[in-house]
Amino acid sequence: MIKIYHNPRCRKSREGLAYLQSKNVDFEVINYLKNPLTEKEFADLLMKLNKKPFEIIRTQEAVFKSNYKGKNFTDDEWIQILVEHPKLIERPIVVKKHKAVIALTLENIDALF
Repeated sequence: MIKIYHNPRCRKSREGLAYLQSKNVDFEVINYLKNPLTEKEFADLLMKLNKKPFEIIRTQEAVFKSNYKGKNFTDDEWIQILVEHPKLIERPIVVKKHKAVIALTLENIDALF
């Protein structure tokens, strides 16, 4: 089953959702702002993305600039920060089985098919 971690207020996320709908595949939409990931779920997602926590942070968000910019944290600390502030997560993230992509471009989603 394909999952999309979706923020309905984000244009890129809406585009990714529409693209999946156009593919006529079954998928689950997870609004991660309303249903935040646990630390364990987030660590699993990072493994599927093959990324470190800092690599998927939206550094232009106000909460990042005011609280975290220029500071060094461990991966576990970044995961905790992302769990507490899910708005900082790049989106959308699309997952299929053991692989995930950040779908900033629609071509990234095609890598899962």
